[in-house]
Amino acid sequence: MQIEETVTPYRRIILIAIIVGIISGLGALFFFEGLRLGTAFFMEDIVGFHLPEEGQTPQEISQWAPPEHLWMILPVICFGGLLSGLLVYTFAPEAEGHGTDAAIKAFHGEGRVRRRVPLVKALSAILTISTGGSAGCEGPTAQISAGFGSITADLLGLSARERRLAIATGVGAGIGTIFMAPLGGAILAAEILYKQDFETEVIVPAFLASVIGYSIFGLVEGFEPVFGLWEASWNVSQIPLFILLGVVSTVVGLIYINTFYGANRVFKEVFSHFNFPNHFRPLVGAFLTGMFVLALAAISPEAALVGLGSIGTGYGFTQLALYNMLPIGVLLFLPFAKILTTSLTIGSGGSGGIFAPGLMIGGVTGGAFGSLLHLALPGVVPAESVPVFIVIGMIALFGAVSHAPIAIMIMVVEMTGDLSLLVPAMGAVSVAVLLIGQSTLFHEQVQDRSQSAAHRDEYMVEILQDIHVGDVMVPRDRVIAVSPDDGVGRVLHLIDKTLHTGFPVLDGEEKLVGIIALDDIRDSNDELPVRRAMSSRVFTVHHACTLRDALNLMVEHDIHHLPVVPADDPRMLSGFITRTDIMKAYVRRASQSAGKHHAGFVTLIEPGKAAGKSPDGKGMTDN
Repeated sequence: MQIEETVTPYRRIILIAIIVGIISGLGALFFFEGLRLGTAFFMEDIVGFHLPEEGQTPQEISQWAPPEHLWMILPVICFGGLLSGLLVYTFAPEAEGHGTDAAIKAFHGEGRVRRRVPLVKALSAILTISTGGSAGCEGPTAQISAGFGSITADLLGLSARERRLAIATGVGAGIGTIFMAPLGGAILAAEILYKQDFETEVIVPAFLASVIGYSIFGLVEGFEPVFGLWEASWNVSQIPLFILLGVVSTVVGLIYINTFYGANRVFKEVFSHFNFPNHFRPLVGAFLTGMFVLALAAISPEAALVGLGSIGTGYGFTQLALYNMLPIGVLLFLPFAKILTTSLTIGSGGSGGIFAPGLMIGGVTGGAFGSLLHLALPGVVPAESVPVFIVIGMIALFGAVSHAPIAIMIMVVEMTGDLSLLVPAMGAVSVAVLLIGQSTLFHEQVQDRSQSAAHRDEYMVEILQDIHVGDVMVPRDRVIAVSPDDGVGRVLHLIDKTLHTGFPVLDGEEKLVGIIALDDIRDSNDELPVRRAMSSRVFTVHHACTLRDALNLMVEHDIHHLPVVPADDPRMLSGFITRTDIMKAYVRRASQSAGKHHAGFVTLIEPGKAAGKSPDGKGMTDN
């Protein structure tokens, strides 16, 4: 169906936000419950692994126990990898990987997500995570919500702009809902799309959609913060240490990015080289993950903790760290183990998010750093301050690698329920973002709005408005002209010789009297005078006109060429400009703005383009 034209734009946006919010809430609920059932079946019933869970009290979480049948992890995780790979690469290859990047790509691209993607993504991610794959819930939820946003756009007949709005709103609402962080999720919708910019139009509808999704999800699952309630203790004298944690988080974040995409590249190259079906890539990644966990378990009990903490979402072990229940040895090695298992699980093509693993990696990095400071400086960093370093580590590391520091800072504070942590978090994440440079965990991000297809036309107009015709035109001494007394045969000869398809017609006094183009003479006799075939109505521009003015005139009259004349003498030809010249001028100015330099950009008329008459039969066109 189509939304009626009488519906005002703000009502359309409200409608999009409401629909996307409902879908996000229901989608997150379906995914969360499916993941809970899958984990209970595979991990608890088959492997005998009673995982620690986020949000549990210290008394509850202390009851967790290692697997009764540790060796069963290998066949279970391989089973999940196999089914996930077969499902994804058979029905929706774009559902591979972490999901958030796919949603970002859809926004900057055509704004479309195939209708089968949300279901395939949900099922494959549940299989991956519930069987022990190292992945998170947020990426699948983002892609599921973005997919349903695209479906909504199809059903409502939305414009390209509104379609992209629905997709971005779905990303923010989906992630904000699954993390119980509606404010952070809404900001994330605007921030995650770029390395250094915001999609400001998304923020308000994302607010509404996030609130709706959060309410639906919370009515069933409760409204407690993800990591429950815990005591935070820090003081101003520790702020330099939090800033130093920002530096450490940057280093670990770069290791995360390079390891993840390095593993992804290796898997693709190996399978391509040996012509193996991509369907089995997640199986190989799962097998290597399972073997890694078993190898660690064979070393020592502490190493076994590192291995067990590196599978699944990892949130339960982050909760243990917040309660100071993990040994420092585990905290030191767990970030790198989690990086490896996530790279093997998702980098191989498995389905799941890299958001949650990133938060855990940052959290245990902060926990390790805080624990070392506690050992070295117990008076400055008491044991009760170590959990604060965990939260700041989450924010600093993932805020940097995602280039979404504001959203991540708000989200993590919502997840932990302590607003006082914003102060130390600001210092740490600022340093981390500055040091991370252009490195990003989301390769589909673009630098800013000017580099997004969603805003290309807007920036083109701004650039064209800043350039004048006189700066771009081909000057008179380089323009090939013909006389009204010339025969059509001469024009055809010039077309063959120069590949130009249109020429100004000048009389004996060098005054502009018309335009003649290929379409004007296509069926004419060679002896026919130019004056009888030319278009005598000529649209012209002045030197001071902007390229935007020139392009608007060309589009309005469906023409390709414009003679340039002085403002006080409309018959005196002083230059010539074509659509091609305008586009090349735009490319040059845009490249200069990006710090790139390209030599040469002016040509007379694009070869192969033909000139003809406008709809009224008098003007000139080039189609």
